[in-house]
Amino acid sequence: MKKLLFILAICFNPAFIFSQTGFRSFIARVNSLKDNPQAQTAVVDSFMNYAKTKGIPFVEGSTANFLYRGTASGVSVAGDFNDWNGAVNILTKLSNTDLYYFSRSFEENARLDYKFVLNGSNWILDPLNPHQVAGGYGMNSELAMPGYVQPWEIQFKSLVKHGKVESRSVYSVKTSSAYQLKIYLPPGYNSENAEEYPSVYFQDGLDYINLGSSVNVIDNLLDSGKIVPLIAVFVQPNDRNVEYTGNKRVQYTDFFCHELVQFIDSLYKTIRISKDRLVLGDSYGGNISALIAFNHPELFGNCALHSGAFQPNNYEAASLISSKPLEPIKLFSVWGSYEGLYQFWRPFKDSLMQKGYELKWAEYPEGHSWGLWRATLDDMLKYFYPAQGTPVESRSLRSSGFSLAQNYPNPFNPSTTISFTIPAAGRYALRIYNIMGREVALLSEGEFSEGAHRLNFNARDLPSGVYVYRLEGKNVFIARKMALLK
Repeated sequence: MKKLLFILAICFNPAFIFSQTGFRSFIARVNSLKDNPQAQTAVVDSFMNYAKTKGIPFVEGSTANFLYRGTASGVSVAGDFNDWNGAVNILTKLSNTDLYYFSRSFEENARLDYKFVLNGSNWILDPLNPHQVAGGYGMNSELAMPGYVQPWEIQFKSLVKHGKVESRSVYSVKTSSAYQLKIYLPPGYNSENAEEYPSVYFQDGLDYINLGSSVNVIDNLLDSGKIVPLIAVFVQPNDRNVEYTGNKRVQYTDFFCHELVQFIDSLYKTIRISKDRLVLGDSYGGNISALIAFNHPELFGNCALHSGAFQPNNYEAASLISSKPLEPIKLFSVWGSYEGLYQFWRPFKDSLMQKGYELKWAEYPEGHSWGLWRATLDDMLKYFYPAQGTPVESRSLRSSGFSLAQNYPNPFNPSTTISFTIPAAGRYALRIYNIMGREVALLSEGEFSEGAHRLNFNARDLPSGVYVYRLEGKNVFIARKMALLK
């Protein structure tokens, strides 16, 4: 009897099963007990208790296992990774149990939104996953692979100094309508002082505050000394599709450039030159941001695009940028490899760089989501308005001729190219670090001549993951992230 109990304990101990064989063998074990439904249920119960302690979706290596337990005629998973199609990724029902599962491989640093679809029409959050993220259509469950680093800067921190947010309304003659505004003023702002501030204009203003956690991001970046104090203008559209892509886009652009900027400049201590104004937007908000900046570079010298959707009006924004001579506009573009936009942005980014634009870009294994946009807003603000001494490409370094381009391709396997420019000959080093800060490779060190340089990095001996490459010298310290996939 004792021997039988010992065997049962081993069979039903998920830690033993997992450590010895893995998830697929757990499935095989349950299937092997098909003549004993009670034993199957016991194994599933025990394994699920174990899986909950490790996190659900249950991740094993590069594979995420989506798990649903309950009664349903059918279960599927829809999310960023399948264009939110509830009819394609069907979960398998495990033998005679009430457990359904679906397995898929993802990049080590992937982060994706998803929901379960029950019986073909009932969309629900994953009841076993406590991690959720706000999206444009409500809350979604979140899959974050082990290499993904959660953004610290989006959290509200009671001990930091907080800026003041004012509410205003401005009437536009150009569009015959009023717009609601939220104005962020940095800690210590005083209209009586002589100090002036750069400004950032956000499309989809309330979404950037509520879904993008922008106020928290700015507060935390200021508190940690990563950006200079700035004024943020959050503009709420009245009909975003019509104003960002439709028949009011010209009037909306005129409102932005001929009414809104003057309104803000008349009320607040802004720096009133183009290189200290940034227009920023997501999706269609990126489309109108590009139209605003490239139609009025005398007002906006900086443009940031979160998954900029340039498709409307036969790629009007892209055509505008391509047809014009090089403008004095700095660009930052972010997009996800799980959204179809990458097929446009990869070659368009190359064309911009060939034209000579000062451009930073980043592609992550994510979808068209606020999870991606809120986690990369800090990179944008640090790029355009870095505080002195910030260990990224600071304004002083850019203006003096130093630059370190994003590696290409990125992600890569196993080789990629790293380009950098130095304004004067000298001794420099290009080093590779893992995400924990340990140096894993010295790509090159020695005397470099003035001008542009390109080096190839082969990572065949390194595991998959996120790495940082740094250009180091007497007067320069610039870092970039890259992702190795295998």
